[in-house]
Amino acid sequence: MAQRCAQPLVPAALLVLGLAAILLLTIRTRDVRELPGFMYGIVLDAGSSHTALYIYKWPADKQNGTGVVTQHSECHANGGGISSYVGQQGAAGQSLEACLDHAVKDIPQERHQLTPVYLGATAGMRLLNISSPELSVQILQEVGRKIQSYPFSFQGAAILSGQEEGAYGWVTVNYLLENFIKYGFVGRWFSPGRPTVGALDFGGASTQITFATQEAVEDGDDMMKLRLYGHEYSLYTHSFLCYGQDQMLKRLLAHIVKSQGHSGSVTHPCYPADHNMVLKLNSIFDSPCTAKYRPSSYNPQASLTIQGSGHYEQCLSNVSEIFSFDSCPFSQCSFDKVYQPNITGSFMAFSAFYYIHSFLQRTTRITASTPSQLDEASKAVCRMTFNEMLLLAPERKSRLQDYCAISVYVKVLMLRGYGFDETSFPRISFQKKAGGASVGWSLGYMLSLSSLLPAETGGLRKALTPAAWGTLIFLFVLLLAVVLVFILLQALGGMRKGGSGSPI
Repeated sequence: MAQRCAQPLVPAALLVLGLAAILLLTIRTRDVRELPGFMYGIVLDAGSSHTALYIYKWPADKQNGTGVVTQHSECHANGGGISSYVGQQGAAGQSLEACLDHAVKDIPQERHQLTPVYLGATAGMRLLNISSPELSVQILQEVGRKIQSYPFSFQGAAILSGQEEGAYGWVTVNYLLENFIKYGFVGRWFSPGRPTVGALDFGGASTQITFATQEAVEDGDDMMKLRLYGHEYSLYTHSFLCYGQDQMLKRLLAHIVKSQGHSGSVTHPCYPADHNMVLKLNSIFDSPCTAKYRPSSYNPQASLTIQGSGHYEQCLSNVSEIFSFDSCPFSQCSFDKVYQPNITGSFMAFSAFYYIHSFLQRTTRITASTPSQLDEASKAVCRMTFNEMLLLAPERKSRLQDYCAISVYVKVLMLRGYGFDETSFPRISFQKKAGGASVGWSLGYMLSLSSLLPAETGGLRKALTPAAWGTLIFLFVLLLAVVLVFILLQALGGMRKGGSGSPI
């Protein structure tokens, strides 16, 4: 009799398990529906060569650093950077319209008024601010008016200092790699205890190096202290204006023109031997970065014919000469009399560094993960003709003549300038994205300005509401009781059956 009573308990136990699963699914679904969705933030990265718009999002109920901020989408504006529209009334603002329209469509309408928009301008506008402060103000006002015509919460347009650009890039890298804080399985944010990663940024007009250091920074202008999630970080950060990709190429050409006597034609050792082009002199000498090479008098509209020679050793010599390694007023320097402590730890190189490294790997089949491999890859590119490169990378046609010079420049900057060697260079990771987001300064900028990056550590965060946890505990106890009763009845049934049997 007891066994007959116990057997129906098996489907009963399964029924309770099924009900528990259904209730759990219902609770989780109800919890998801009760969540207020996402909040959004927009950053316009107004670089020297172009403007990019990034949309970020985070759980609306997790303000002040307890929700993970992720990249929602991005948009790249056509045309040049906003600084290139000087003298073109309204053009800088109009250049942003397509990406701002994208944001209007991509962010839920009910969130528009709550979505902050930040515009940060970098080295291109820093250069314009040097040469013509009033024009830089006009450009910022113009783009500000354009952004204000959209239904978002405009938080201002500003020119970032080189130090800010470097520091925000470092914050972005380490936030995406979860080096500051990580969400654990048990529902608590915790410090993963990992060392931070240095940031190497390479834009159109400047390049930045930023890393945490325990050494005393001898030049206070290159030191920054940040307190994030209960930890204090001492950063070395320096931005080299005029050492970005586009300005470096201008400086190199200006140096070659000056060294060859400002004639109507020059031989460029970094250009492929089968390539030549004609430029106007004002396209070379219109920048503050080339001021020291500029002739005392010249016709800006005069033409200059450039003939490539594809000579690696001469290219290396000319590129090295745009750096200054001569003297150092500190215990040690990188170049141009700039103090730099010893590099430590791992680094992430992004922006143009990623594209150059990717191009080298693709065209030379060399991984370029050590100094000797980087040297080998640079020589291989400099030996290629324009047509050979065109077959390997046809989509890069407009920039192919520059890759020898840029590759050699990266080699000099990394190895002789920053001091990476056979041990430290392999610890550089060349990346475009991390954690599903584009790597750059924009995420770190928004995190800092929107108070989503707290100074103190995050607290407990449960995945379910207290009511849901209570229901689950009740179901677990009920299920446990049913199982215990089932086991007890089975045991009693077995004893009775054993007692009524015949002995052997």
